[in-house]
Amino acid sequence: MTYNNDETIVAFEKCISFLNSIGIKTIFRKIEADSFLPGLLIENGVIIIDRDALEHAGDILHEAGHIAVVQPAHRNRLTAKNIIKRSNREGEEMMAIAWSYAACVHLEIDPFFVFHDQGYRGGSKDITDSCSKNDYLGLFMLQALGMTTDGKQVLSEAIPSYPHMIKWLRE
Repeated sequence: MTYNNDETIVAFEKCISFLNSIGIKTIFRKIEADSFLPGLLIENGVIIIDRDALEHAGDILHEAGHIAVVQPAHRNRLTAKNIIKRSNREGEEMMAIAWSYAACVHLEIDPFFVFHDQGYRGGSKDITDSCSKNDYLGLFMLQALGMTTDGKQVLSEAIPSYPHMIKWLRE
């Protein structure tokens, strides 16, 4: 992985610690085959990271979002190849985006760590703007699953609204 500054190193380490603490396992090893995102794979619900090939460390949080939003029974069978074949893939993609934005806020790292210029078909700024205004479609899907609230339907005064997450993994 190309560490371009100390901030990236700190953010990367925060991500790994956070993911392992919520039950999303990460493993470091060389990835021999081509992968959709350089240096990253999902194998049976585990994020495989090739430090030498990883181009964008923030992509780890987005991939973790895919694992977090699928039904628990499917999580340990999730792979990079079957994500695109899932019947709810578009909805899961939107939820993974909203989830990864919330993770950035939770970890106190710049959302552009995940939403970098080389990703999201040039729409990174639009996505982060929408998430920061609690107006991103993926947020409402996470809310429907009981993983967060949008502030309009606060469950209790003690539970803050998105980007705060009530649960990091779908039940």
